[in-house]
Amino acid sequence: MILYGIDFTSTPTSKKPITVATLEPLAGERFALIAIESFAAWPAFEAFLARPGPWIAAFDFPFGLPGALIETLGWPRDWRDLMRHYASLDRPSIRALFKAYCDARPVGSKFAHRATDGPAGSSPSMKWVNPPVAWMMHAGVPRLIAAGVSIPGLDDDPRRVDNTRIALEGYPGFIVRSITKASYKSDTRARQTPQRRDERTRIVAALERGAHRLSMRIAFDTGQRASLIDEGSADRLDAVLCAVQAAWAWRQNQTGDIRYGLPDAIDPLEGWIVGVPRVDGAIVG
Repeated sequence: MILYGIDFTSTPTSKKPITVATLEPLAGERFALIAIESFAAWPAFEAFLARPGPWIAAFDFPFGLPGALIETLGWPRDWRDLMRHYASLDRPSIRALFKAYCDARPVGSKFAHRATDGPAGSSPSMKWVNPPVAWMMHAGVPRLIAAGVSIPGLDDDPRRVDNTRIALEGYPGFIVRSITKASYKSDTRARQTPQRRDERTRIVAALERGAHRLSMRIAFDTGQRASLIDEGSADRLDAVLCAVQAAWAWRQNQTGDIRYGLPDAIDPLEGWIVGVPRVDGAIVG
């Protein structure tokens, strides 16, 4: 089994590529980082998605939209139809619709949220700036559908998808916040401070010990450890954090959970971030 974590961007370039970390199981809850790859253009990323399974991948972009937003806009109630409709719109049109939705809502609750956002601490999937996760979903989900991967809870019918290639929604911040509440990265060079480097050192050490909310332990060699700590944007580290979520999902599946650790009941239009728990119908952080 190969386990991937993907730090995603909606506009990959050589300066800001899509970054993919690869883990392989060792024993128990221990895994080894075996590769970090960069894809600066869509064809390379699409070729990655077509790699034969078995693999499980956690992607750092949302897979669904808030139910309240979908209802207000009158958009399709089937996930595939919804994503096709979303992909058919250009970004200015989406921004205008989302801004109008926010403008009509009271201060303090402008954005609609998915059920997973609160316990995960994630940004609303309709957010188009800081971070622009709406654009990431707009670029990413149609490519998952085109690649024919299985998306548990949303699009996993074996008659139309390949169940040896599993795509899950990841979010690095969900793990990081169990290690540190401090900022650990910035895309702006001037803000890549020694303090943020110290936080990356803390995160890498916690991953090695399994001292985080998912408990998976990751083995790094000396060069890998240094590269994760030294990169101020933390794209590689975020990819590894997503791969940890994929590793956790694989372990759940190995113990008999066919849903890869996802809650039994999730909104089939919103999706769910892997590893985020729900207990007795109540969401817990």
